[in-house]
Amino acid sequence: MSFILILLASFFFTGIVIRVKSIAQGRKGPSLWQPMYDIWKLLHKGSVYSNVSSWIFKVAPTIYFATVIVAMLVVPVGLFGSVIGFSGDFIFFAYALALGKFFTIIGALDTASSFEGMGSAREALFSMLVEPAFFILIGSLGLLTGYTSFSDIFAAFHITGEVSYAYAAIAAFVLLMICMIENSRMPVDDPKTHLELTMIHEVMVLDNSGVDMGLIHQATNMKFALYTTLIAGLFIGNVETWWMQTILFFGIQVISAMCVGLIESFMARYRMIHNAQFILVLSSLALLIFFGIK
Repeated sequence: MSFILILLASFFFTGIVIRVKSIAQGRKGPSLWQPMYDIWKLLHKGSVYSNVSSWIFKVAPTIYFATVIVAMLVVPVGLFGSVIGFSGDFIFFAYALALGKFFTIIGALDTASSFEGMGSAREALFSMLVEPAFFILIGSLGLLTGYTSFSDIFAAFHITGEVSYAYAAIAAFVLLMICMIENSRMPVDDPKTHLELTMIHEVMVLDNSGVDMGLIHQATNMKFALYTTLIAGLFIGNVETWWMQTILFFGIQVISAMCVGLIESFMARYRMIHNAQFILVLSSLALLIFFGIK
C-alpha cells in the first residue's frame, strides 16, 4: 500500500510545483496534470539513438527508472510499512538511487558529447557532496530511536516536546534541500535553462527522446514523492489511524510541492562555485541533530 501511495503522489507533485510557479509569476499556467500528459505522449513515441552510442545509452533510462522503483519499496507510509523493509535499509535506499544516477551519468558520457560530460561531472560532484548530509541525518535519527530501518525509525520517532519539534524541523528542511539537489532543481540547478554552460541535469539528457525521456521524467517525479515521503514519516508517526495518516501524507506532499514551487519562484540560482558550499552546509545542519543526541 505504501508503494501505491507514493506512486499516486508522484502523479500530481510536479503539476503542483508548476502551478504554484505560474501563480507566483502572475500567469494562468498549464493544467495540474499537464506533466503526466507530456509523459504519456513521450511513452507513445519512438526513441532515437546516435550511431556513436552503445547499449549503455539505451539501457540507462530503464535502469534509472527501475532503481527508483526499487527504492520506493523500502520507504514506509505510516502504519502501512514498507514492502521490503529490513535493518539498514536506508543504506540500500541511498545506493539504489546512486546506481540509477551512475547509469544516467555513464549513459550521458556514452554519447561522446563534451557538454554532456560537463553536466555529468557536475552531477557526480553534487551527489557526492550531498551524500554525507543524508547519512548523518538518517544515522542520527537511527541513533535517537535505536533502529536502523525506515519503518522502525519513523514508528519510534514521536514529536512530544520542543526538542523533538526542532529535530523534525531541521530534518524536514535538510530532506527537502536534498530532494531539490537530487532532482536538479533550484537553487543548485535550473530545470528550465537551455544554456549549456550552466546546465547540469538537463544537459545530461539532451540526447534522450521518446520512451526513454518519458521514463526519466517519471522517475524524477517519483524521486520527488519519495524524498517528501521521508519528510511525512517524521510527522505522521503520532497518528494512530491509517486514514488520518493517509490524509496527512497527501497533505504533506502538497505542502512540500508548494514549497518547491515557491523556492523556485523567489530564490535565484546560486553561482556554480557557491553550490558546493551550500550543499556542505546541509551536512552541518544534520550534525546539529547528531550533537543534540550526544
